[in-house]
Amino acid sequence: ATIKTWRKYASSLLIFCAVTTPPLSHKPSKCSPAQIRRLASQVDGTRLWETHLRPILIQRLPGTQGSLVVQQHITSTLSSLSAGWSIDLDSFQSPTPRGQVTFTNIVATLDPSAPRRLLLACHYDSKVLPPDPRAPERVFLGASDSAVPCAMILELATSLDAQLRSFKQLPVSLQLVFFDGEESFEEWTATDSLYGSRHLAERMANTPHPADSSHTTALQAVDLFVLLDLLGGPDPLIANHFDNTGALKRLHRQGLLTSHPSEQTYFRKDVYLGPVQDDHIPFLHKGVPVLHVIATPFPQFWHTLDDTEENMHRPTVENLTKIMAVFLAEYLGF
Repeated sequence: ATIKTWRKYASSLLIFCAVTTPPLSHKPSKCSPAQIRRLASQVDGTRLWETHLRPILIQRLPGTQGSLVVQQHITSTLSSLSAGWSIDLDSFQSPTPRGQVTFTNIVATLDPSAPRRLLLACHYDSKVLPPDPRAPERVFLGASDSAVPCAMILELATSLDAQLRSFKQLPVSLQLVFFDGEESFEEWTATDSLYGSRHLAERMANTPHPADSSHTTALQAVDLFVLLDLLGGPDPLIANHFDNTGALKRLHRQGLLTSHPSEQTYFRKDVYLGPVQDDHIPFLHKGVPVLHVIATPFPQFWHTLDDTEENMHRPTVENLTKIMAVFLAEYLGF
């Protein structure tokens, strides 16, 4: 797809992989230094790691008990928050190279009646990998792919709970999506991959929004689709299609990022390696504006049994979560 500049605001915040669609009319706010300090202080790295991430670091193949355990962890976490998320389990069956499988997307919407949504997404399934003959008990845990992004989103919902409750009724509401079935069961093809995102994009395209509308859909209500993937390793490089990274610089300026020298950046203009097949594709093809937050090149442990907690870099995960907290606060206007 042709990459276009999103709008001036995006250039003052984060730098992402893919942006399409004409400029939108939404005008985000800008946090003061005091607001940025407060947002950064609300992100709890220990809670992210111990409470949100650890329960996801199990084998979680679609349609299995492990998948159900992670589903329950995600839904119970969101249900426990005071913001009052409306949670929809989008379950469906689909043929795969390994037979019929049940998939379940988790969709949590802050205010279902809001006219527009900022959609923040990741996938929670893990990939089928052959066992290591030297250690047959090991399984693929997919820490960066995508347990850490799931935990980041849960921490964002938790750390921003008070603001999300207080500013619940806004023109643009936050919607969280945890996709099932992103990974292929065998070789990646158009039909063996992206099971959950293909299904949800089609479902949203055929769901009226508002409910009594005869001409607008839930898909058209998506202001922006932000997808997190392959995050958690040290020193990620995220493709940059804008001029600066204001949130990163403002957090650095106040000394709110750890183990990350101010002369370094997570976002670079010279690392784009071409379009990446991921859960944003079905939405992108239907005209939804997309920001793809993904490490490129992929981490060296991508799709190996070494994609584990031990190879994640906690300061980086916490820093990226703080950047995302500022992004959400400014986009949603609280």
